[in-house]
Amino acid sequence: MRAHITSAVVAIWGCFVLALGGWDATLHALIALMAADYLTGVAVAGIFKKSKKSRSGALSSHSAWKGLVKKGVQLLVVYLGVRLDAAIGTGFIRNAVIFGFLATELLSIMENVGLMGVSWPPMLRKVLDILYEKSNGDENQGTSHK
Repeated sequence: MRAHITSAVVAIWGCFVLALGGWDATLHALIALMAADYLTGVAVAGIFKKSKKSRSGALSSHSAWKGLVKKGVQLLVVYLGVRLDAAIGTGFIRNAVIFGFLATELLSIMENVGLMGVSWPPMLRKVLDILYEKSNGDENQGTSHK
């Protein structure tokens, strides 16, 4: 019975990964950053009570659920990128979508870690400011996202 459950889980995971274009470094990075963002967000709210997602700054099941739904929708957009790539015969759209989400996730992790009181090296801040500007277009040029 245990082997059947394991086989079913592996088959479901395989279909999920295949639908997202295969397990490569970009998808691996996206899943890792999504997990890190979620965990650091929970830590900011649950331990440090500094979340910007609730009035009290404390952990909120509603905010946590919204975060999971957001990540699910991001994966849906990756899937749509895979389907569009298949329709037009390229591999560009999926990767562009993933890189956009990687920048967003990284910035969110940086914000969460900053709320925990961790200082970032000035050079890394400059790189992240550039990433932030690129991910949000040129209308935010010159703003600092720390």
